[in-house]
Amino acid sequence: MKKILLLSDTHSFIDEKIIHYAKNADEVWHAGDWGNKVVLDQLLKCCNTVRGVYGNIDGKDIRNNYQEDCVFTIEEVKVYITHIGGYPGNYAKGIKEKIAKHQPKLYICGHSHILKVMRDAQMNNMLHMNPGAAGIYGFHKIRTWLTFEIEKGNIKNLNVIECNKHPNEQV
Repeated sequence: MKKILLLSDTHSFIDEKIIHYAKNADEVWHAGDWGNKVVLDQLLKCCNTVRGVYGNIDGKDIRNNYQEDCVFTIEEVKVYITHIGGYPGNYAKGIKEKIAKHQPKLYICGHSHILKVMRDAQMNNMLHMNPGAAGIYGFHKIRTWLTFEIEKGNIKNLNVIECNKHPNEQV
């Protein structure tokens, strides 16, 4: 079993709330728009495995470490992560073809700052996750991310974490 922390759109922001969840994860996954390498370095201090992709705002410091797409299998679950991907029924250009090529059980993207978890019955009942935005920059009012477990082909114990946009406020 693997405990996963799923982030996106940190936009150069990381705080103790995120660190707390990273310390309790076996792996941290980031769906792009890290903002800078400080976020990556802080996550690596908490968790040995940090997987991810670069986003449209990321510079060379992140692009030297991550690709546009990340495809891997963990605990018998094939995962496809990209930054700008859309969601079932409204995929970004070229994404439906990449999903058809890789045939993931779990498809993850970021970019929209909108938390969304849903199945795509048209694409082998694949599960789609967008964790929303964990950073403080953007139009979102609440910072969000996801935690879940993967074990022997099953995705379970999904939790949505919500925090106020301003880290010193309480939700």
